[in-house]
Amino acid sequence: MTGGRSDFDVVVVGSGFGGSVMAWRLADEGLAVCLLERGKPYPPGSFARSPHDMGRNFWDPSEGRQGLFDVWSFSSISAVVSSGLGGGSLIYANVLLRKDPSTFVHEPLPGGGSEEWPVTYADLERHYVAVEQMMHVQAYPLDKPPYDRTLKATALREAATALGLDWQLPNLAVTFGNDPDRPVPGEQIPDGAYPNLHGLPRSTCRLVGECDIGCNYGSKNSLDHTYLSAARHRGADIRTGCEVRAFRPEDGGYAVDYVEHRETDAGVGIPPDRLPLKHLTCRRLVLSAGALGSTFLLLKNRSMLPHLSPMLGARFSGNGDYLGFAMKRRNREGGVSRLDPTFGPVITTATRLRDTADGGEGRGAYIEDAGYPEFVDWLVEEGVLSQTAGLGRFLLERGLARLTRRPKTSIGSPLSRIFGRNAFAVSSLPLLGMGRDVPDGRMSLRGGYLDVDWQPASSRAYLRRVDGAMRDLSTAMGARYVNPLWWLNLLVTVHPLGGCPMGSGPDRGVVDSYGRVFGHPRLYVADGSVMPGPVGANPSLTIAALADRFAECLVDDAAGRHPR
Repeated sequence: MTGGRSDFDVVVVGSGFGGSVMAWRLADEGLAVCLLERGKPYPPGSFARSPHDMGRNFWDPSEGRQGLFDVWSFSSISAVVSSGLGGGSLIYANVLLRKDPSTFVHEPLPGGGSEEWPVTYADLERHYVAVEQMMHVQAYPLDKPPYDRTLKATALREAATALGLDWQLPNLAVTFGNDPDRPVPGEQIPDGAYPNLHGLPRSTCRLVGECDIGCNYGSKNSLDHTYLSAARHRGADIRTGCEVRAFRPEDGGYAVDYVEHRETDAGVGIPPDRLPLKHLTCRRLVLSAGALGSTFLLLKNRSMLPHLSPMLGARFSGNGDYLGFAMKRRNREGGVSRLDPTFGPVITTATRLRDTADGGEGRGAYIEDAGYPEFVDWLVEEGVLSQTAGLGRFLLERGLARLTRRPKTSIGSPLSRIFGRNAFAVSSLPLLGMGRDVPDGRMSLRGGYLDVDWQPASSRAYLRRVDGAMRDLSTAMGARYVNPLWWLNLLVTVHPLGGCPMGSGPDRGVVDSYGRVFGHPRLYVADGSVMPGPVGANPSLTIAALADRFAECLVDDAAGRHPR
């Protein structure tokens, strides 16, 4: 997916929820668009599944790794992001929830400053609708067979109802059925007006819980199957394996320097400064490399961009991400009560803790079921140990039988003991929390690397509230609550936000409410970095809706219409 042209109306850096939306909207308006994505395409069937392949499935080209997962580790928090054509949509859990109207706040932060949203729900509503239509959202069909056997969904729904909490089946970017009223697992999805950019068949969701490690069936309506396929159909030049290193103003537009990661270099490891630079020019430049990537690029190239806002790097947030576990669910008789976390997509159901902004008693949050692939059951410690012990007993019995020539030859019972003891995994369920933590972190460069200074102390009350709610939900399910990451004082986010926050002026933000960088005409940022605070809900839909809004502004600007 490369081309020979070197000058464009717009260059978009990154193919996540911001970059993909921008690329399609701009190409659809007839602009010459080039999208640069550092990762590679992942067509259906190409996602790693074996331990060997998964071990190579991380991003560090200097060490020869060109995989899907990029893990950033900082002193008080770690972040997991994606590297591939389609960005985070390749590994997210498909949830497209809107930001709650009451949480577009203007409120002070504990350490000074304030979280101020220069847009409202009304500003984004039609953009939410546009993205939902493009992503072909469907709610999980819990009332229809075989989906009605999704025990984790019914368990969370019943627990939330018992506690008086709101719950819902959120919109998911997954095709459960070509006719939403008649969903069928494994049914082939027909092409629309044009084929997807991979040119491979897709099928409806097979309920195997593999969403977060890449869907090998193409059931996810990820960005490569939706916005990026549409962008390429409209003429966008999509280049993969292309990582931007530098950019600078030039001749009223921008010059962009990038390196190319060739698949033939995978496993070799080439220092970044030994890769030859390639060059593009453009009238307008859109940074959509994610909260970490776009902020890093601006910090790294700051000397070429005088008068950038002092807010660059500010308002970092992990969107309140928090992981807990409901363990060993029991029924009233004390026996195992199944949750079957491997059946269904990763997330099916969400319950909400209300925010002070709409009548709650703290910063709001969502708690969702978090399933996983069936092969993970085999890796759960108790299962591995019990199966190993069972296998040893089985081999000992078979050895003794051979030595004593015992005539009993049925091996059904010992084999059943090996594979039937693992009640631990089927009766346990991860719980994923996210919400309105305090966005008081700051990103900066340290020794040429990105660093994040974010301390959980300001968000302690929020974290305790989510932890307590997970405990209550686990109890209501009949399970025991465990949170090993809390004990280890480890926080991991899959939704890093902030760094280039929107604001009403350069003293309050890096970009305006249309994604334009203050002081630098024709430079835009469109990704999670523009959030002035946490979205609260899963942020993908809000990032995409903002990008849809920003694209309209860029099109008007390119056409010479009155600036907004």
